[in-house]
Amino acid sequence: MKTIITGLLLILPFTTLIASVDVKKVSKKKQTAQGLYMTAEEAYEDKVANPSNSLFVDIRTRAELQFVGAPGLIDLNIPYMLHDKESWNVKKKKFSMEPNSNFSIAIDEAIKEKGLNKNSKIILICRSGNRSAGAVNLLDQLGYKNVVTVTDGFEGGKAKTGPNKGQRVVSGWKNAGLPWSYKLDENKMYFED
Repeated sequence: MKTIITGLLLILPFTTLIASVDVKKVSKKKQTAQGLYMTAEEAYEDKVANPSNSLFVDIRTRAELQFVGAPGLIDLNIPYMLHDKESWNVKKKKFSMEPNSNFSIAIDEAIKEKGLNKNSKIILICRSGNRSAGAVNLLDQLGYKNVVTVTDGFEGGKAKTGPNKGQRVVSGWKNAGLPWSYKLDENKMYFED
């Protein structure tokens, strides 16, 4: 089975990693200090090929997972940002988000529980690849050395033209037809605020 990470060509038992995401085409918002990128399809292939050698974390809010669905292959949901229930963003017409102060602690606990370390691969997925890039940069500052962002996220990007203009129908886990569900696994969900 072929598994892909940008910028690296590694040979693992029965798995070859080949550059696929063109780093030059990764938007500034989605670029990370480590420069490790995967598409949703590549994250799926990597997790199927190496289920115990990485930690796959959906960093979206619990509400996003509950109402939009989640990849079945995630190890955990650890939100990088949480909704501020009392702060309204007038410009964006939605509740503001604030960093989850427990994010790095929860990642560290998950890595240890899985028998991995700060050099092990961590794959982060969010809605469209923006938040996961920020989370990668935070983990990089904390000494994690192999953190990959899924550049197209769970829902993908918005169509710029056509009848679906403004809708998230371009790329992403759901649009690729990868396995996901509205039924969440309690053992993978985040319960602290």
